[in-house]
Amino acid sequence: MPQIENYRDPVWKQSVSVLKGVGPAIEKKMVQKGLCTVDDLLYFVPIRWLDRSTMKKIGELKTGDECSVLATVDSYRSMFFRHSRKKGFEMIVGDETGFLSLKWFQWSKGYLSRICKKGLTLLVSGKVARFGETLQIVHPDVSVLEAGEVPTKNRAVIPVYSQIEGMKQGFIRNIMAEAIKVSDRSLPCVIPGQTENEYGLMPLKDAIKNVHGMDGAEYSMTKMDECVRRMILEEYLQFQISLMAKKRKARARKGIAFKTGGTVCDRFLKGLGFELTVSQERVIAEIASDMMRPEPMNRLLQGDVGSGKTVCAVAGACIAIDNGFQVAFMAPTEILAEQHYLNVHRWFTELGIPVALLKGGLGRERAGILSGIRSGAVPVIIGTHAIIQSDVEFVRLGLVIIDEQHRFGVEQRKKLKRKSRHPDVLNMTATPIPRTLSMVVYGDLDVSVIDTMPAGRQKVATKVLPETDRDKAHALIEKELKAGHGIFVVYPVIEESEMEGVRDARTMASHLQTSVFPGYRISLLHGRMNAREKEDVMYAFRNGGIDILVCTTVIEVGIDVPRATMIVVENAERFGLSQLHQLRGRVGRGRLPSTCLLLTSERKTTLASRRLRIMEKTTDGFVIAEEDLRIRGVGDMLGIRQSGLPPFRIGDIVKDIDLMTRARRIAERYTAGLSDKDLEKLLAQIGGRFDDARDLAGIA
Repeated sequence: MPQIENYRDPVWKQSVSVLKGVGPAIEKKMVQKGLCTVDDLLYFVPIRWLDRSTMKKIGELKTGDECSVLATVDSYRSMFFRHSRKKGFEMIVGDETGFLSLKWFQWSKGYLSRICKKGLTLLVSGKVARFGETLQIVHPDVSVLEAGEVPTKNRAVIPVYSQIEGMKQGFIRNIMAEAIKVSDRSLPCVIPGQTENEYGLMPLKDAIKNVHGMDGAEYSMTKMDECVRRMILEEYLQFQISLMAKKRKARARKGIAFKTGGTVCDRFLKGLGFELTVSQERVIAEIASDMMRPEPMNRLLQGDVGSGKTVCAVAGACIAIDNGFQVAFMAPTEILAEQHYLNVHRWFTELGIPVALLKGGLGRERAGILSGIRSGAVPVIIGTHAIIQSDVEFVRLGLVIIDEQHRFGVEQRKKLKRKSRHPDVLNMTATPIPRTLSMVVYGDLDVSVIDTMPAGRQKVATKVLPETDRDKAHALIEKELKAGHGIFVVYPVIEESEMEGVRDARTMASHLQTSVFPGYRISLLHGRMNAREKEDVMYAFRNGGIDILVCTTVIEVGIDVPRATMIVVENAERFGLSQLHQLRGRVGRGRLPSTCLLLTSERKTTLASRRLRIMEKTTDGFVIAEEDLRIRGVGDMLGIRQSGLPPFRIGDIVKDIDLMTRARRIAERYTAGLSDKDLEKLLAQIGGRFDDARDLAGIA
């Protein structure tokens, strides 16, 4: 069994102020850079390294080289640039093959006075650039050598750090050396040396020393990438071990051991009137298996737009009802809650199961619904965040279903869960998370994926049209209208003044009605309308009373109108990939061929053009999610606050996903051999850096 090394108040957990040379002013600047503890400093990886191991002659230098030369001071002078009114300083150094210009635009008199002596031998390192016919290095790293001295091999690699206000590179390197010196006996490796050997890992101590170019480091420049990757792996290990601990703690709670095979679930599945896909059958089996266990279920159900997630969720709800428990189904918007209510109410009415819709603005009706929930007369409650209000009291809540869970805050999800003691939780999302990120964002949840579409679902043909082809778009719309089909037309804003250079929904609804399609019924839908107005408009559109629904992204999720065969997105270059994919999912929901037209202005960026090409190329939400990840990066794609992203200091979870996968394998095997007590010790050693991220990833 693995043994946990005990560290008593290790230095690396302490403030940077414990380091020699770090006073209050320096500490403040370092904290502003995010360097609060000695541990933060150890993971402050250089942005590049100067390689002194291979010396070059000046005559061998080329533009772009990052190298070192041994040269003698020839001359020096102050400079003044009239056009920018800035001062500079230039030194000319030379060897037997030529001369090189060294330039500074920030310097101290003391520093220059030490090196500005004609005939002095210098070891100069930096990136070579060309200014006119002259080769130069701007802000070089310079060491003074005594007569006949040879550059030491122990400092062959010189780290260059991201700038910290008011601190020069030499000073930062001195602080780094001090940080490594004081923490040398207890560098924060989460697994013991014997386990490092077992998994073939470079010792973390060696990796940190080498990355920071410390004397005595075992590795040279050729091993630098390996050292950085070892440090990234260490952080990923800390994160994955934190997730393993959270998962173990959750599974230790006493939940509800539901029995399966009840009459409600059996009647529901037999009465669907269509055949489940293989994916749906697998997911329902996974949900049922979880619900049978005595510990609470904490599962995420991912599925593309229209893949049939709701059917799987309702099957789980039927199991809870068969066992005499209530089900709470929470959605982020009233439109989505109402859509779920329409579908679920239809199914449960046929089974004789009462269903309530709880949302804002119910008036007197609300008291009756609350009474039914309190007494248990209403076993299925669907609603918005109104469900989590303090006066909503469940008598026996057994299953919590949260749709588009990433749209809720952490505390909102916790409040719903706390309506009962350890209910089963099923999270759903139609916003595909790239498979490469699932283990990070939802690492503490069990994940189910619906990766096939129900029979009869149509692939939506997607076409990007420029502004100059607007007449062509209108002709395609009219063809669908003549066939009696419904059309969505989506605009990025409601009012004209909200965003410069884009069309707005209110103005264009009027224009389309009076000037383009006067013979058809056009209505407007947007987020500022009250619930009753939205409901009336959607009812009319769904049942053929409206031909063209002009709207904003309020229809992005939860709208199911089988008669709608075309969606037109105006100023499509303004939307992200995931949003465009969600909007496209509003059509193709029946058995009729459907089309998505993406109308663009002439002013679109290269990235916008790339997004639009991807939309034309594929309808696979997971492929689109992977592309979106590459384009936008993790934080922008998921939203830092909701995503559950941990505060990694050096790792890029897109580029380094292989390391995250390896860290997960090691963490699973390593923690499996730890007792609960030893796992708690290990968490204490890691500290609280990943606590918030773990809470965001699931429902703590």
